[in-house]
Amino acid sequence: MEVARGLVNRGHEVDIFSHVADAKLIRGITFHKVPKRFTFSGVLNTLSFMRDTTKMLQNNAYDIIHSHERNYKQDILTLHSFSYISGLEKYSGIRRIEQKYSSLRSLCYLWLEKKQMATPWLISVSGEITKDVGRRYNRTQNIVVIPPGVDTELFHPDVIVKERAAARNRIQAADNELVIIFVGSAFKRKGLDRLFPAISNGMRLLVVGSGENLRPYKRKIKQYGIERQVQFVGRADDVRKYLAAADVVTLPSRSEAFGISILEGMACGLPVIVSANSGVSALIKHEENGFLMKNPEELSGFLEQLFSRSRRIKMGESARNTAENFSWQKTAEAHEKFYRQVLSRKIV
Repeated sequence: MEVARGLVNRGHEVDIFSHVADAKLIRGITFHKVPKRFTFSGVLNTLSFMRDTTKMLQNNAYDIIHSHERNYKQDILTLHSFSYISGLEKYSGIRRIEQKYSSLRSLCYLWLEKKQMATPWLISVSGEITKDVGRRYNRTQNIVVIPPGVDTELFHPDVIVKERAAARNRIQAADNELVIIFVGSAFKRKGLDRLFPAISNGMRLLVVGSGENLRPYKRKIKQYGIERQVQFVGRADDVRKYLAAADVVTLPSRSEAFGISILEGMACGLPVIVSANSGVSALIKHEENGFLMKNPEELSGFLEQLFSRSRRIKMGESARNTAENFSWQKTAEAHEKFYRQVLSRKIV
C-alpha cells in the first residue's frame, strides 16, 4: 500500500485488485474488489483469487501488472518469503516425502510456485530470498532486491524521546535497567527462546506479538529464573509505545526473509541485534549500527555491551542514518525505476 501511494504521489495511475481495502488508505487509487469465495480453505481461496484476477485482467491496458500474491499472470512478482519447497525441509524422512508428494495442499502450492518462478521479472525483499530462489529453482536472471521501507516520520527518535519516561513507567522499568524488545508472532522461527539464556540481572525483555502457545516459553522462562524479567504484552495497536521504553531491538531468528521490526527500531534510533542469516542483516554494519549474531551464544555479550548508554546512543544514531535510506518514498522510487526498466524491455 505504501508503494502504491508513493507511485500515485509521483504522478502514476494505480489500480489495486484485492479482497478488501481500507478506504482511508486508497485515496487516489482505483480499487477492484476480488470476491472471497472460499474462506474455509487457503488452497481453494488462493486458486479462486488467481482465477478471478486473471479473468478481471483480460483485455487490460496496463503498462505493468505487479503481483504480491500466488498468481502467475503478471509481469512482476514480489517474493516476500522463502519458497514453499524450502519450508518442507523442516520435515524429515518419511514426513518430508509425505508432505512433498502426498499432500494435496503441498502439491498445489508446489505446482503454483513453479509457475510463479516463470514470471518474467522478480523482486525479492532481501538477498536471502534471492539466494533461496537460485538454490531451489536455479533462477538468477531478471531478479532484483528491493527491501521494504519504513515510515521515517512515524518511527522517529523524537517520538521515542518524548514518550520514553511514560513508556518505561508503564512497564515499571528502572532507569538503569536495559529494556530489550522482541517484536513478532512466529516465536519459534524468530528465535524468542534464544533470548532467555542471555537475560541477566538488570535486563527486562518485552515480547510484543501473539499467535503461539505461550506455555512452553513460560516453562523455559521459569527454568532460567527470569519470570519477573520477561513480559508478554500481546499484540499492539501501536508498537511505538513499547519501542519508546526499549534500549535495543532484537530478532535472533532461525529463518527470516527480512525483519521489518528491526528497520522500525533503527528508524527510532535504537541499536539492534539480528541473526546474520536474516534478510535485514544486509542493512547492519556490525558494532556500528547494531550487532550481527552468528550463533545464539553471542547474545549475552552483545547485550552486556549495551549497558553503556554512550554506546547505545552512538549506535542508535548510526541506525537512524541507515533507516533514512530506506524510507517508503525511496522504496517507491526504486519500484518506479524498476518498472521503467521492465517497460523498456516490453516495448522492445
